Amino acid sequence: MYRQILNEVFLHLPKILIMELVFVTNNNYKLEEIRHILGEGFNIRSLNDIGFQEDIPEEQPTLEGNASQKAFYIYNTFGVNCFADDTGLEIDALGGKPGVYSARYAGEEKNSEANMDKVLLKMAKIKNRKARFRTVISLIIDGKETQFEGVVEGVILHEKKGRMGFGYDPVFKPDGFNETFAEMNLTTKNKISHRGLAMQKLVQHLKTLRHE
Repeated sequence: MYRQILNEVFLHLPKILIMELVFVTNNNYKLEEIRHILGEGFNIRSLNDIGFQEDIPEEQPTLEGNASQKAFYIYNTFGVNCFADDTGLEIDALGGKPGVYSARYAGEEKNSEANMDKVLLKMAKIKNRKARFRTVISLIIDGKETQFEGVVEGVILHEKKGRMGFGYDPVFKPDGFNETFAEMNLTTKNKISHRGLAMQKLVQHLKTLRHE
């Protein structure tokens, strides 16, 4: 009798109390951002948390392709639900570069300072400073892929400003703001950034899955 009562209780509980996902990154800044956005109800693990330290292939010519390749690599290797992102800084005066090659713009070592220095050098005598950050997230749930995009417009400054954030944040000022991403607090940045916008779409999707 008691077993029957307990079964009835568990039957009417939400199917998923905590959703566990692997974020295909070992970047602590990215991990902090997504955990801040998702909040309670989600257990987000990094590649380090699952014991993965190898390089993941990023061989596609688009952000969409790279995000997909990274997510499926981890899903096929570990069989875990996961999501991966790929972000590019697209500068109008440079024909959309560095774009999909943003992380390794100055070399395969993926040095953020060197990447920013190269951008500032190339933009030194250019008046058109318009640029945008674009993020694509690939979510894999039980083998099914869904992608989300976030875009923020802005300009490239003539010098680095701020010490927070990562990547090109110190040289990018979003439209409508007087601060670079590297000068903003995390709450403000998450509301307006490319990754924040894409993550917000991801969050809404995940919340619908939890209540199905």
